[in-house]
Amino acid sequence: MAFSDTLKQLPGVSHLAGMQLIDGMEAVVATIENKPGQAGSLVVYNHLAQTFGAITPEAARKGLELYAEHTEDAQANPGKHANIDRLFGLIERNETLRIKHLFAV
Repeated sequence: MAFSDTLKQLPGVSHLAGMQLIDGMEAVVATIENKPGQAGSLVVYNHLAQTFGAITPEAARKGLELYAEHTEDAQANPGKHANIDRLFGLIERNETLRIKHLFAV
């Protein structure tokens, strides 16, 4: 299934301004905002957090499936898709990120 079709099946994020990703040392390692170019990743990461409780290596594997054709592009072009690259890294390092929702006002 294409990424655009997958997004239509996942919970919406209109209530979110963004999401912070927090590592085991309590550092914010990334923020995904609800804006063009990042909104699809916010939908995916939000779904993963709801399903798995955090962005675990297992969640990351599911995320790579959800990104569909973009996952292959990310493998072929490291650095082009930071939010997908992050999932590959979590799997490789067996790391987990917790999330903090940033709610829209």
